[in-house]
Amino acid sequence: MTRRRFAAALTGIALLATVLRALFPAADPPWRTTVGVVWHDEGAWVHNARNKALFGAWRLDEWNPIFIAPVFTGLEYLSFSTFGVGVRQARLVSELAGLASVILLALGVRRLGGDRAALIAGALLATNYVYVMYDRAAIMEALMAALIVASWYCSTRAERQPAWGVAAGLMATLGFFTKAAAAFYIGALGLAAVIRLAEAWKAGAGRSRPLESSLPRESDLLPDGGSYRYARGPAALWTLVGLAVSLAAVAIFFVLPHWSDYRFYNWQMSVERKPSYDLRSILVRVSWFPILHDTFTRMWTVLCLAIAGAWGIAARWRRATDGERLLLLWVTLGSLEMLIHDVGNERRYVFLIPAAVALASLVLARGTLLPAEAATVSRRRLFLLSPVVLFSAYVISGPIARLPFLYEVQMPARVAAACALLLAIGVIAAWPRWRSPLASRAWRPAIAIAVTAVLAAGDLVQFWQWAHDRTYKNYEASVALGAALPPGTLVQGKLANGLALENRIRPLFIGHEFGNYADRGQREDVRYILTYTVPWLGYEGSQIRDVLDAYPGWRIIMNFDVAETLGGHDTAALIEKRARH
Repeated sequence: MTRRRFAAALTGIALLATVLRALFPAADPPWRTTVGVVWHDEGAWVHNARNKALFGAWRLDEWNPIFIAPVFTGLEYLSFSTFGVGVRQARLVSELAGLASVILLALGVRRLGGDRAALIAGALLATNYVYVMYDRAAIMEALMAALIVASWYCSTRAERQPAWGVAAGLMATLGFFTKAAAAFYIGALGLAAVIRLAEAWKAGAGRSRPLESSLPRESDLLPDGGSYRYARGPAALWTLVGLAVSLAAVAIFFVLPHWSDYRFYNWQMSVERKPSYDLRSILVRVSWFPILHDTFTRMWTVLCLAIAGAWGIAARWRRATDGERLLLLWVTLGSLEMLIHDVGNERRYVFLIPAAVALASLVLARGTLLPAEAATVSRRRLFLLSPVVLFSAYVISGPIARLPFLYEVQMPARVAAACALLLAIGVIAAWPRWRSPLASRAWRPAIAIAVTAVLAAGDLVQFWQWAHDRTYKNYEASVALGAALPPGTLVQGKLANGLALENRIRPLFIGHEFGNYADRGQREDVRYILTYTVPWLGYEGSQIRDVLDAYPGWRIIMNFDVAETLGGHDTAALIEKRARH
């Protein structure tokens, strides 16, 4: 494929990605078939940026997510200060980040698998329904995932131009300070660099010749046309420098000056309040991982190909490029972080989607399920890895086993476990016969393109269904609230933040033992409360009921239709604490 044809094809994919992310920008996130986007989180997470844009100060109350997501907050403020405050402007950051991630993932995959793999990766990520919907929401997941993709892309470039390692480290740091859930990626990037440095040192690079050796020998070229071995040592070194310098800079200029707030938001609120970390709780999360949400079900074919791709990289670890190794560490450490910390929120799966797409694209473009090196793996080695084989089989089985039991967890977990056990036993038992066929060419490029087209079409159908039935309830409620209350009016409740983007009220976020929680029942200066009345009063959290109980004379003065649950009849109410007589 010529450069011009590749550029034209990638431009077409980028245009499609733009349309899917920018079309109907004020519409409600999916609620009939939800993907886990909580609409009222948007106003909460952009709170400090909105404060600064409208009222001139970052901090106006006790809810300050700037200490959790300073990069996200800064970019949201840039959008607000440039285009004004509103739902569309808030979502613009995620939309642009999502578009950038599509392009950068395609360009990174191109360096590993060629033009066809790059276009497959771009098409699959551009259209992935779950990923698109998070790219349309003003929450941190899209930006965090895009910065991880940007870091990975820089790593693929660093193999031939080592100085790009600095940018890889910087992007990883920015990803972490967009959302701390990206901590796993800093670990993955650092681990990949340390392993590569250790290999270079063991090979004598640290003694017999400098890491900066500028000319490769013929033996330094990979047979598959990959990057030069000689460049990997300095690339790893530059990556560690980029990580160390960027982390130190943020620590000096942001974390340490605000240590008390930073520690509270990123440890006490984000870790200590989360689920338990005992062995039983972790095992529960392991069983829930492929079953609790429908993310993996929606992209099951990509998931299966990605697992094959991950095993393929493991089989050729010594000959794998740094970009391939980082993909494997990305999905491995990212999944491990979720299993230890939390799988209860569907948004936590978003950062796995680009890596899964990249791995699947490499498999499709290669034309074989496994690389040639897999044919040399013995059954004994596979048996030693049987726990990992079993878990891989469970992740493959779970998204399908859950379909007959969508509102249950235990039964699909048992069915998936039984299927996984049979699949793992079958793979290990038949491995001597299967390994050569699985590592030999099995499909032509046209098949890979057809599979990609079918998968993208399936996601586009889901998008069309959402677009056809889209609603604007939350946007319209925010506009109506602005017409009812004058600028600067204080309003308590999470929904006050959720409905604040199309008006100038002053919302007071009340979390569970954080935010404006401590004085929630003593705010005599606040006249109004916003909360759900349908599905039930105080649906968003018990703490808002505490406020209502503290003011028994409250009355509903205005109702708004909002979109949250599957029923489609959700209602929020503007409540006056004490009716005037």
